[in-house]
Amino acid sequence: MSTNNGKIKKMMIILSKATIENVYAAFVLANGARMEGIEAEMFCTFFGLEAIHKKKLNNLHVATVGNPAMHIPTMIGGLPGMEAFATHMMKKEMEKIDMPGIEEFLEILVASGVKIWACKLAMDMFHYEKKDLIDGVEAVITVGDFYQKSEGEGVHMLFI
Repeated sequence: MSTNNGKIKKMMIILSKATIENVYAAFVLANGARMEGIEAEMFCTFFGLEAIHKKKLNNLHVATVGNPAMHIPTMIGGLPGMEAFATHMMKKEMEKIDMPGIEEFLEILVASGVKIWACKLAMDMFHYEKKDLIDGVEAVITVGDFYQKSEGEGVHMLFI
């Protein structure tokens, strides 16, 4: 018999894409969990590694091609300069609501206790080393390690 009563105890967020909209979604959800007293961990895999890569995290963009929420035809979204324009506009709107930049947001997450993990398979595939990542990354781990960290009652997993 469960004594948890459905209470969320930990959020395990898998970040697989490094577009601004996906990275901020993961960061906001992790931060919101911590603000509610819920543990939060992020597993960055494949292109999600760019969100924690020292040389790449400040150059993330909005996805303009293949993103139906942009409400622009794919052909227009692929025109030179459209991605840069959309990224600039989104960053401008985020500044208006005092949303921290990627680097600052990562510092906030780490300071609040969010554990950040890098996927070993993706690290090997992209030839990254731990020194390429922000200091707040706990470790480079396998998928199996991540699943072990996800064990227990009240743990929810979210793929972004």
